Order: sequence, then structure tokens, then C-alpha cells
Amino acid sequence: MPKSSFFAAAFLAGATTLACAAPLSKRQPVDFFADTPSRSLQGTATRSDGRLIPGPSVGPVNVKLGPDLLWTMIAHGDSLLVGTGPEGRILNINPNQRGEIPAEVLADLPETHVFALVRLPNGDILAGTSPQGTLVLIRKGAVIARAALPVDSVLELLVLPETGQVLAATGNPGRIYRVDPAAFAAGGDDPARLATDEALAARGLTLFGEIRDRNIRRLLRQPDGRIIAGSAPRGNLYEFPAAGGPPRILVENRNAEVTALLPWSGGFYAALTFTSQPSDARVNRPQRPPAPENQGGPTGNAENEPAPAPPPPPAPEPPRAERFNGRSQLLWVRDGGFPEVVASRNQTAFYDLHRHQDIILITGGEQGELFGYDPATQRSLTFPGAIPAQINALLPAARIPGAFYALGNNPAGLSLVNFPGVSVRSAETRRLDLGVPAEIGAVRFGAGTRIAAERLQVDLRASFGSDEAEGWTDWQKAVLQDGGWRVAGLRGRHVQLRLRPSGHDFEIDRAELHYLPQNRRPSLQEFRVLPAHYALVPAPEAPPAISTSLGQLLQNTGREEAPRRSPSPASQVAPQTGAQVVLWSVTDPDGDNLVATFSLRRAGDTDWTDIIVNTRDSHAQFDISHLPEGVYQTRLVVAETDPRPVTDRLSVTFGTDDLLVDRTPPEILEAGVARDAGNLVVTMRTRDALSLLTGVEFMLNNGHKGTVEHPADGILDGQEETFTFGITAAAAAGATSLELTVHDAAGNNASRRLALP
Repeated sequence: MPKSSFFAAAFLAGATTLACAAPLSKRQPVDFFADTPSRSLQGTATRSDGRLIPGPSVGPVNVKLGPDLLWTMIAHGDSLLVGTGPEGRILNINPNQRGEIPAEVLADLPETHVFALVRLPNGDILAGTSPQGTLVLIRKGAVIARAALPVDSVLELLVLPETGQVLAATGNPGRIYRVDPAAFAAGGDDPARLATDEALAARGLTLFGEIRDRNIRRLLRQPDGRIIAGSAPRGNLYEFPAAGGPPRILVENRNAEVTALLPWSGGFYAALTFTSQPSDARVNRPQRPPAPENQGGPTGNAENEPAPAPPPPPAPEPPRAERFNGRSQLLWVRDGGFPEVVASRNQTAFYDLHRHQDIILITGGEQGELFGYDPATQRSLTFPGAIPAQINALLPAARIPGAFYALGNNPAGLSLVNFPGVSVRSAETRRLDLGVPAEIGAVRFGAGTRIAAERLQVDLRASFGSDEAEGWTDWQKAVLQDGGWRVAGLRGRHVQLRLRPSGHDFEIDRAELHYLPQNRRPSLQEFRVLPAHYALVPAPEAPPAISTSLGQLLQNTGREEAPRRSPSPASQVAPQTGAQVVLWSVTDPDGDNLVATFSLRRAGDTDWTDIIVNTRDSHAQFDISHLPEGVYQTRLVVAETDPRPVTDRLSVTFGTDDLLVDRTPPEILEAGVARDAGNLVVTMRTRDALSLLTGVEFMLNNGHKGTVEHPADGILDGQEETFTFGITAAAAAGATSLELTVHDAAGNNASRRLALP
């Protein structure tokens, strides 16, 4: 194939047809589970199938707390006992009081962190501390017994109901001690560390079991007396016999922490957090300092009072904690069965588990999230978030059936999670990015929605910017029309959706937000003028597809695409005098159907001649043999067509590459051949009026031939060039004449024959 033909075929392989459009209007799916943050829920919950359902209200309890970290919480009658650090205090909080609730100090221990608390049957309180590893027995606010175990931390305390004894889980090393409260109390307040088995036994402490992992973090007693233990930092689950002894490993992990265990019929659930960070590092995060006061200007009378001193500079903000990069799992361990991961979350830590009716409540972080899991439907839940960033513990509210108190940090606080006491229900999605500015249409909910229209209010707002707080329209109430909720005239690139259902029994399915993107103009990707005198031979078009592909359904293609009428990469080109082919590649960012008009005019003229009009093809083929020689300007007018409404169609005019019509061959000014030591030295000077020269071919009448594309000045860049080259005596042997042919870029040539000296 000639070089120019190969070039044309290569370009055809890369050319694309005018884009065939998808529907003009688009649909943005709204999955309430994925698109609604926990803190944007109030009285509602989201489910992992994307639906919105009733949930609890979550609000702060007005408790006056200090700067301590809140580690653990237990019930103490109608009050709550909270273990703190690093002051090592046990706080007594009565959340049923009105107004600001004081936090009374039940005990102020010399130890630092109170990690474990348990209330004994006689009303005494047993506390475990870290990093001193002490057990402290408190009766009516007074410490009556204390002992330091041969460990660093006491992390969990579990009362055995049959005997009233207590199991104490420890860290470094990971052990479980059996504690006899009466014998322990008899030993009094002796902080000396107990180093031997005899010394431990004298204080009512015996070794129940031991593991090789560093810490036993959680304990759970099964109905048959077996003890389940969860460890850290590996995150293993162990099973101890009721009488104690060597454990059996149920689940093995790495770089994990068992943060909670929950009994359930037929087995138990375990919360695991996978991370290299210990729990105290996850919870003890830097907080923003309070805003400096008195930042305004002078407020006194300038004549009678001196202006106050300028405010001090703001205190430097501590570095923000990095986002938690671990993950968490909810594990179901069936009695006699294999463990099964039933729920998981990335970049979130699970802290505690509790049962509410037939669902599991999960406290977590890093944004104060409250989660859930429904074993019956095997779906995850997201509940409204709390003000504290990490929710460590959950406890049923004694006087409010169906409600829970949640303990959290950053900032330290107590929250009420109230399932029956909900007065306002709402859910607000995160910012939904439509990708381009658009006219917002209807919001339509799925067929699984179960709520009367009069019990649901839908609001929308939009913004052209991505800032979370600036540039938004006001919330606008949507009107129900033809099954969809609409706000007339709403436009933007980013949209938020707010739902306000009422009642206690509803289910709102996933939604679709319909919108019409801004109509953007087509763009010219490439335009090429093929060498003249080559015609295009299109390859046969492939038969149309009969079936609909899965991709078409997933892309919501609701109408037939325009037929593809572009040269196939398999198309060929063939020499044809006077033929000219131009190719272009045009795309439309919105997928509109396009038509193109290609026109040309001679330089200096004013009128355009349309070569092809309103074509869906991406090429034009025409004859130039009748056109006067010279340079022609070209243009391509691309316009949108159906199904875009006529009033909305855009058109763009592209000034494209010039076309040169040149039928005059080059002029040979000089040509000569001489001998030098038997070799031939050929010189040729030539000129072309319109086109650049491309080279010289030579042929001896003995059959030897060749091509010269290197002029005397070294650069082939002009319309006048001199070519000088040599032919060896061996190549010229027997020859008597030489034919020279010069070519220009338009495909014209001129020849001259020279006799050899």
C-alpha cells in the first residue's frame, strides 16, 4: 500500500463517529443508607437496603462533666456510675433530675484510669484500674479494700450470679482471676502488689484462666456456664470451661480488639475493631479549644471610659487527629457452628453492643455514629448520631422503657437514645453531586415506600458550589405531582434532600432524583485532510444488534441511539484522480445526537460552498478536479439534533484546516549529471508554485532506482529545493541514461531524462 494510503487507514482506525446520545434527562439514585450521615438523622434510621425507617431521637443529657475521659458506665439503682480517667474518679449521675445535673464524685481513687466497674449483689462497687492493675472495693462511697494484681490493667469485671463471685479480666498478661468479694473485703485497703499465688489466695483471688495474647478485653457468661473471652491486640475469641482452665480458641484474628460481647439465643455476637491503635489512643483525641472571648472592638464610652485592651491572640489549635483508618466487624458465633461476619464498617470503630427488642445496637466512632443490626432481616442500620465523637458505652434507662443512655468522649458527654419518645423525625442527605449544573426535576420514591403522602414532607435545596455551608438556596418545599415531588425552577450542581415523615410506622424506599443537565456545546477533537487523489472505500456496516445489552439497561438508555455512520477502521483507500477526503471527530459532553455541515471557500472569497449538509457521518468525500487551484478555507458547523428540542439545540462553527488544490507539477529549473572517479554525481534544482516538495526519485535504464528526500541544505522545508546525490559506479554499470522525477505534497510530479556522460 502507498505510504499515503497507509496513513489514511491508520487515521480511520482512530476516528470515532458522532456520539450517539443517551436520554437527555438523567437520574441520580439516592440510597438513604449510603447518602445520609448519622448526624443528619433525627427520629429516623437508615437500613442497608437503602430505605428510611423510624428510629430514635438522640440528644444530650444536661450533665455537668469535667475534662476527664469517660471509660465505663453501669447502673446503680436509678443513677449511673461512670469510671473516668486520668483522675481515676467514679462519678454518680442521676439523669432523672431537672435542669443542670451535677456529677457527684462517689470515689476519687489514687489510681489513674477506671476501666471496669461492677455492682455486687449487696450494693458494693468493685472497680478495676489501669495502668496500676488494682482492684478497689467501695461501700457507701468509701474504699474498704484494695489490692494490686500482678498485671498492668483490670479491663472487665463479670459477676457470676450463682455464687456472687466476680471474674476479673486483666491485661499484660492476659488473665482471668476469680474474686471472692467477702474474702477480698476482709483483706482491707492494702495497695501492695500481690506477687505470688499464696498472696492472691489470701485476698480471695484465684487464677481462672490465662491466654497468650496480651489483654483480655471482654467477658461473657453463657447460660451453661461457659465463659467467652475476647482479647487484644490480636482480637481472638476464647471459650473457657465453667470451672476455669485452659481455653479453646473459637476465632483467631490479627491486629484487632474485641470491644464488646452480646449474648443471643443460640450463640453470641462479638464486636471487633481492626486497627493498630489501642482503644485509649482512639478515644483520647485532641479537642478544639473554646473560642477566645472579647474579640470585638471597644464598647465603652470613648469620652468617659478608656478603650479596653485588645484581645489576646487566639490560642493555637492543636493538630486534628487523623481519621481512623481501621475497620470494624460484627461477628455472629453460633453454638457448635462456625463464626460469621454479619456486618462491617470501614473507617469506624465499634465500641459496645446492646439489645433493643430484636435488634442489636452498636455504639461507635469516629463521628458519634450509632449503628444497628437486625438479625431477622440480616440488614445493617444507621441511627442518629450523638454529639460526642466516640460512644463508648450504652445502658438502658431505668425510668424510660425503650431508651438508653450513651456515654461518649470528644467532648465527654452523656446522651439519651430514646426510641419511643420521638417528637420530630427528619433525614437530610449529604451533598449529592450531579456532575454538571442542571435543572432539578422530580424526586420519586421506590415501590417499597409505605407512607401516606400527607404524612411526608419533602424539601430540596441546591447550590452551584461544593462548599458545605455557603452558596445554597433556602430549603424549598416540594409539591407532589404525578407521583413525584417537585420544586419548580430549582437549579444547581449540588443538591440536598430532606425528608420529614410523621408517625411511628413508615418505610421510605430508595429514591431517584431526575434532572436535566446543562446543555453543553459539542467539541471538535480532531480534523484531518487526507492526501488528495485518494478515495474512501467504506467497509460494509455490521448488522444492527437485535438484543438489548445489560449495559444499556444499567445506563438507563430509554431511547434508540442514532445509527452509526462512520468509516469503519477496516475501510480502505484507493487512488482516484481528483478525489479528496476529510475526516473529523466530534464529541458532545451531554451525549447529544449531532449533524455536521462541511463547507469551503477560496481564500479571498466571501461566499461558502457547502460540500455536505446535515450529515451524521464523520467524514466527507468530494471531487476537487473542477476547483480552481489555490488555498481554500474550510469550516465545520456541528449542530445538535433530535431528540433535543429545537429551541434548545446548540450549534458550533469550527474553523478547520486549509485545503490546498494544486494540479500543477513542479518546475525543474536545472538538472545535470557528471562523473567523478567512475561514480555519478547528480544535481537537480526544482521549484513548485503552491506546494512543498517531498523528494526526488531516480531510475537508471539498467533497472537501478532509488529515492532522495534529503536536499542540499539538509532540511526538506521549501517550495524550491536543490538535491545533490551520488550513484556508485557499480550501480551505474551498463546504464546510458537517468530519469529524474520530482514530487510535491499535492501528489503532482515532473520528470526529466538525462544522458549519462
